[in-house]
Amino acid sequence: MSHNFTRAVGAIASTLVLCHCASAQGSATSALTQNTAPEIITGTDGMKLAATPLETFASAWAMTFVPDGRAIVTEKVGDIWLLSPQGKKLGKVSNSPTVDARGQGGMGDFILHPDFAENGTVFLSYVERDAGDDSLSGAAVERATLTLSETGGALSNREVIWRQAPKVEGNGHYGHRLAVSPDGHLFISSGERQKFNPAQNMAMNLGKIIRINQDGSVPEDNPFYGNGAAADQVWTLGHRNPLGIAFDSDGRLWEQEMGPKGGDELNLIIRSKNYGYPFVSEGEHYDGTKIPSHASMPIFEAPSVAWVPAISPAGLMFYDGDTFADWKGDAFIGGLSSKALVRVSFAPASGDGGAAPEASEAARYEWDKRIREPEQGPDGAIYVLEDGEGGRLLRLTPAAN
Repeated sequence: MSHNFTRAVGAIASTLVLCHCASAQGSATSALTQNTAPEIITGTDGMKLAATPLETFASAWAMTFVPDGRAIVTEKVGDIWLLSPQGKKLGKVSNSPTVDARGQGGMGDFILHPDFAENGTVFLSYVERDAGDDSLSGAAVERATLTLSETGGALSNREVIWRQAPKVEGNGHYGHRLAVSPDGHLFISSGERQKFNPAQNMAMNLGKIIRINQDGSVPEDNPFYGNGAAADQVWTLGHRNPLGIAFDSDGRLWEQEMGPKGGDELNLIIRSKNYGYPFVSEGEHYDGTKIPSHASMPIFEAPSVAWVPAISPAGLMFYDGDTFADWKGDAFIGGLSSKALVRVSFAPASGDGGAAPEASEAARYEWDKRIREPEQGPDGAIYVLEDGEGGRLLRLTPAAN
């Protein structure tokens, strides 16, 4: 996950940061080993990174930093770990939600309240089964209090503040990434659950970017407020499988999502816009059925960047540190099938002032591992969570010449 407010509270001190990578193309170099000594990854831009393995996990999914320099990592199987500033497991966080991990569903995102240092409040997401029929599932978001100890921590005052509705069959496309806006609203990415049409159905909150208050209530200035309980929550619609959301330094919200067969997207999220899925895409269905492009239906918002072939984007973060000074303002995307960390750069838009910046892929950094999550640490390094059983936490810094 990547959240500007997390970096703000974590700026006290830390030697831990995270980033996840992915890419199907690109030229990267050596496969990393379990040794603690850094190995060198060469990006498609010629940049050499020193990658130091720190820890291993059972299907890690998200990461965030706490003010004292330690970090939290969630695993899809249900565990939440507290890590030392050196990236080593100290112990688990107790009283966490019980999850029945299936397919793409399990424990999800974990972020801090902007005032976590004072109130201990966190937000977390996970997949829950229907009480009467466990073939049905959906994502849920909780607000809780996190109390840390020397060897772990505990959640208390847990309260579900949002749910995907309705719960449906299948175990994919939950989304459930979280971000808090500069003005304090909670944004949630909600996947269409591999059901296609819910992304356009305003009676459902599937396939949408959701905006709610931190207590779960709905802001009355949401664009579709007054049109029903689901529509009230909606900020944007027409999304497929949004696995990354983050605010840039100017307070703009960006989202990335997996397309069908090709057509992965990075989108600037603009209030009330329809991003078109399943009516348009830059990819095609897995059975080869063609999907009209965004250009063919300009009533839908087109992606800022689209990838064909796919990169299978997972986590998203914007970099603002000094360790990689030339990358300030760039976005980093973790790729799954592409097995690379993808860097996206931005240029001022041509034409009238105030237009959105023009985004483009700048480079890829590969080491033959699926990348689940990228995150920037308080030390300015980039930390990466590899996907799957035994996936590692890596610390990326510039390699010495």
